[in-house]
Amino acid sequence: MDEYSRFVDWDKMDSSFQSQDVKELTCPELPELKQLARQGAWAKNHFLRAKVYHKLISNIPCRTVTPDANVYRDIVVEIVGKRSSSSLPLPEFVDDSLVPTYCLNAEGIGAVRKIILCIANQFPDISFCPALPSVVALLLHYSKDEAECFEQVCRILACNDPSKRLIDQTFLAFESSCMTFGDLANKYCQAAHKLMVAVSEDVLEVYSDWQRWLFRELPMVYVARVFDVFLVEGYKVLYRVALALLKFFRKVRAGQPMKSDSIQQDIRAFVRDIAKSVPPEKLLEKAFAIRLFSRKEIQLLQMANEKALQQKGITVKQKRSLPVFDQMQNVHLAVHAENFKSEIVSVKEMRDIWSWIPERFALCQPLLLFTTSEHGCSLSRFYSHSEGHEPTLLLIKTTAKEVCGAYLSTDWSERRRGGSTLSFFGTGECFVFRLKPEVERYEWVIIKHPELAKSGSETENHTSPSSSTLSSSSAPSHSSDHLSPFLSARHFKLPSKTASMFMAGSSECIIIGGGDGQALYLDADLNHGRTSHCNTFNNQPLCSESFQISLLEVWGFLD
Repeated sequence: MDEYSRFVDWDKMDSSFQSQDVKELTCPELPELKQLARQGAWAKNHFLRAKVYHKLISNIPCRTVTPDANVYRDIVVEIVGKRSSSSLPLPEFVDDSLVPTYCLNAEGIGAVRKIILCIANQFPDISFCPALPSVVALLLHYSKDEAECFEQVCRILACNDPSKRLIDQTFLAFESSCMTFGDLANKYCQAAHKLMVAVSEDVLEVYSDWQRWLFRELPMVYVARVFDVFLVEGYKVLYRVALALLKFFRKVRAGQPMKSDSIQQDIRAFVRDIAKSVPPEKLLEKAFAIRLFSRKEIQLLQMANEKALQQKGITVKQKRSLPVFDQMQNVHLAVHAENFKSEIVSVKEMRDIWSWIPERFALCQPLLLFTTSEHGCSLSRFYSHSEGHEPTLLLIKTTAKEVCGAYLSTDWSERRRGGSTLSFFGTGECFVFRLKPEVERYEWVIIKHPELAKSGSETENHTSPSSSTLSSSSAPSHSSDHLSPFLSARHFKLPSKTASMFMAGSSECIIIGGGDGQALYLDADLNHGRTSHCNTFNNQPLCSESFQISLLEVWGFLD
């Protein structure tokens, strides 16, 4: 065996790893390297993968003073002492019960604990890093000795490239990544998300497992393939693979009864046994077939979620018996049955709606702002009660017992920017939905309005949809911490001049753009409405083409 076999138990190792046909990898250009990583160019050669890992990690930009192999040799004896490595207590920022062994031999299993303790000594700022044991265990398979593994992990932790996120090292970063994954699952895995909502009491708790799927439950051969690409492309790869796992879980388990009382346990079991149904190549193929947001937009979404958590005071992990997300107000607990009362929807229906909204707002309580049963059918009162709140939720019940609504990302006061002219505003997080007769959420936001063409030039003064950066002109300044990161027109397949036109309001009417060719129009008296439905899309209309409003409610989000 080669020099990188010291810690490997070859009886446990998949035979595909054991090829000793040594090759050199010469790949100076990143695009070619990305392609090779995705194709598994070094997946079947243990020695070559070790060489590639060493090369990729040595090229990670790091802090000036980053602990190296010599530091490990200097401190390990003092830190470990004469204690047995197999019984060494781990620092609080990792879960002692979730340390994978993969294909390590007895020496390797003990070495994982020694290396983690030495990392804790050198990185006192790490407060929460559940992925660390898996990263150490994996890299130990491809290291000559403990010191080399220590140095490689330190370089990953000390990466100082602001555009390259690698491993979460704080509870705030970890929790916000779980919320971000929930946002992405809501958008890119709608069928699976619908299943999670149906069978789980707490959707966010399910999604808080996403890193565990990758770093604890996946078999070694899959983890290594993911890590191959992760070292080349970064954190976004982890989201892709976790979304692919969710898609495959839904596909493979569709129509089957749950194997346990917990959807969390079922997903974990599926990921552990994934080799029975999905080979590594298929998993990566599915992951990279997802047309995910850009890295920049995911970073903006992560920042928005972090700000929401900070505003809630959720920045550190509290000591508790359960491993994930218990301290946080989750999607369902945010709608408390004893405090919620609507004449249009039940608590269960409101919780379903809550599972669709961006995770950073799912931390908030619903707050009734306006209802026609109390405030009357006045559009001016609708505006006066709704303005100053962002986002808002609109609920409508028709005289035909239909129930529909819209999630509106922007303050209605934005309508004033157009003066007396009907002006369009909003962001790509807006969506419309139907609850009765059938539940349906319409994702892509498109305005269908005959006046749109002539108003296109006016809206350029309101927002800059071609930009994917946040600016104070994109939304009211008082809620800048909650700005939508999705301001890039290309992700919504709209002309740049009309990309932000999702809401419109005047003294005469309200127009709300829906998804999949849907749009909603409400008259000034709030008694009548109509919908626009594009037959190009294979879906049911939002509600009747022309309808009378029985009840209308507007809900805000209470921090």
